[in-house]
Amino acid sequence: MAEYTVSQLAELAGISVRTLHHYDQIGLLPPARRTEAGYRIYGRAELMRLQQILLFRELEMPLAEIQARIEAPDFAPLSALKEHRQALEQRRDRLGRLIKTVDRTLANLQENEMSLSDEELYFGLTPEQAERYPREARERWGEERVTEAEDRVRKLSKEQWAQIGQQGEDATQAVAALVGRPADDPQVQQAIALHHAWIENFYPAPAEVYRGLGRMYVEHPEFRAYYEQRAEGLAEFMRAAIEIYCDRSLT
Repeated sequence: MAEYTVSQLAELAGISVRTLHHYDQIGLLPPARRTEAGYRIYGRAELMRLQQILLFRELEMPLAEIQARIEAPDFAPLSALKEHRQALEQRRDRLGRLIKTVDRTLANLQENEMSLSDEELYFGLTPEQAERYPREARERWGEERVTEAEDRVRKLSKEQWAQIGQQGEDATQAVAALVGRPADDPQVQQAIALHHAWIENFYPAPAEVYRGLGRMYVEHPEFRAYYEQRAEGLAEFMRAAIEIYCDRSLT
């Protein structure tokens, strides 16, 4: 039977070693055993349990609720996987609506003035998301920074907004194409520099702010899901590359 160290399991699952340590500390995912030196060793049962944990996390379920769910006497992994699949299909449908919204927005951005209604701009987002995203941004970054970003966007013409959108897409593609290389690779750092320049269209991003953004790409379920759809491991890769960029270029 295959066994994995904590670093091997973290790499296999696309999560951090720190996350696995935390899951062990709270009793959510204890290792199968420990070596005489105290190192954690995981087996197939832990691998399957971790899959359930991560799938529930994709649904934004709190860790305490996940633990209660998978440790319940009537928990059935097969039924849970079917529920996960249904939820993922619903997310796929929502993303399809968002893509249509983006396509319509891009078509409208050919003119110089905004003409989309609020309903069109937020099509594909639930009312809860349309309210939550700005609120979370204010809680994380502060009222002043978010207001400044909103004011900058409102002053953009459609042509400028389209150019910034393409700049962001180009930067993301550039980083995604390099996943697997060392985060300090010169080409990776050049791609991250493009990403940083794109971010600064919205607000100043000194090292502290940019580091926080990199961590959010990993910690926020929806941001992480977005980048993981672009390339497997992209969220963690961007966080690591951003950390190095901040150390070298923003300090």
